[in-house]
Amino acid sequence: MRHTPVSRLFALVSAAAAAALALPAAATAQQAGDSALVAGYRVTADRLIAAATADSAAWLRLAELTDRFGNRLSGSESLERALDWVLGEMRADGLENVHGERAMVPHWVRGSESLELVEPRLTHLPMLGLGSSIGTPSEGITAPVLVVSDTTELAARAAEARGKIVLFDAPYVNYGVTVEYRWSGAIWAARAGAVAALLRSVSPFEMRQPHTGVMHYDSTARPIPFAAIAIEDAAMLHRMQQRGQRVVVTLKMGAQTLPDAPSQNVVGEVRGRERPDEVVVISGHMDSWDVGTGAMDDAGGVVVAWEALRLMKRLGLRPRRTVRVVGWTNEENGARGGLAYRDAHAAQLPDHDVAIESDGGVFRPTGFGFSGSDSAYAIVRQIGRLLGGIGADTITRGGGGTDIGPIMQRGVPGMGLNDDGRRYFWYHHSDADTVDKLDSAEMAKCVAAMAVMAYVVADLPDKLPRGGTPPSEE
Repeated sequence: MRHTPVSRLFALVSAAAAAALALPAAATAQQAGDSALVAGYRVTADRLIAAATADSAAWLRLAELTDRFGNRLSGSESLERALDWVLGEMRADGLENVHGERAMVPHWVRGSESLELVEPRLTHLPMLGLGSSIGTPSEGITAPVLVVSDTTELAARAAEARGKIVLFDAPYVNYGVTVEYRWSGAIWAARAGAVAALLRSVSPFEMRQPHTGVMHYDSTARPIPFAAIAIEDAAMLHRMQQRGQRVVVTLKMGAQTLPDAPSQNVVGEVRGRERPDEVVVISGHMDSWDVGTGAMDDAGGVVVAWEALRLMKRLGLRPRRTVRVVGWTNEENGARGGLAYRDAHAAQLPDHDVAIESDGGVFRPTGFGFSGSDSAYAIVRQIGRLLGGIGADTITRGGGGTDIGPIMQRGVPGMGLNDDGRRYFWYHHSDADTVDKLDSAEMAKCVAAMAVMAYVVADLPDKLPRGGTPPSEE
């Protein structure tokens, strides 16, 4: 057999496995099916899983973080206080090289805001201004509403939009598709001559609870105020228009963008025993929108990564490479934390083995998505087998996250923790994003999945290959 770099990796792993563990004669069927790569880590993986799922430590820490500090929009005092608290707690946990890494972040503030239906009847409508939107004049904007279902209808009715407030009542397809209305809706409406824009919240389900999120302007149209309303109210206004009723609203928004503010990524490590300069990053983002408490999006992701590292420390597990937890700042409206990390660590990125991000709500884990070479993907799939007992063994192609995106673009393989997030967008970016929506046992399994994946990758004899032909999995 011709020995490629990948086959040598497997030979090394096989030797390490044989030295580390001899399977007992009464091995379970699952253990008996382990590849040579997996077999050497089965006992350690089971220790990590047992420790992670023994209690509700992760959920309790998440509850404390979100109860103490509430929502944490970039530029806010609550975010900076939360970041300082995390650094103190990481030090108390005994993590190594705990520190903050500076990043300048956008500072958008919502201000007071309201939306009133004036015609055909007078009533208050719940709303949330969209991040980066400008405000209205102090007296607000009172104007008729034009409701459209999509950009095609807006284009067909553009002559009717001038001087009006355009409402996009775009049905939810999936987040990736429908979020384009939030991102670019103000531009599309302004090009048609609208004085402001409204958006049916980007969510498949809600109970009259608007969802915020970031939007943007460009040079092709003048900036106009932009806000989200509840799904139910968007449907009501649409029905009124279809009946031929005149729909008029008054929109008031005190939103403004202040100068950029100083912030920081928070970092802690378990240093590698042999190759401390080689790094596996595990992460989530600390900032949230200024509604709810950002438990799912994404304090839960931070805590899962942090708890995974704490368990390694507690169990005395020190892999060959360094495992580094990062709590990113400013994922929601700028991704400045990820960009600052890329720039600060540019010279070390060739020694970054993989970066893993959790930003999907820490519901029941199903596995990981992976972006990297075919050879590395084959190895990660085998490591995933260690997570079969908690149902997190599905490794799919394509994974990463906003925060690790900048270093992935520089060649670092990326992974995202996948979970059963069917309810995630019910609460996403709304006042309903609170810790009670998360189950402590499911969150503990997320910790287990993160800990096992990070530890094994960090302990392999060689880094994940960034090229080559995938080896056999047998």
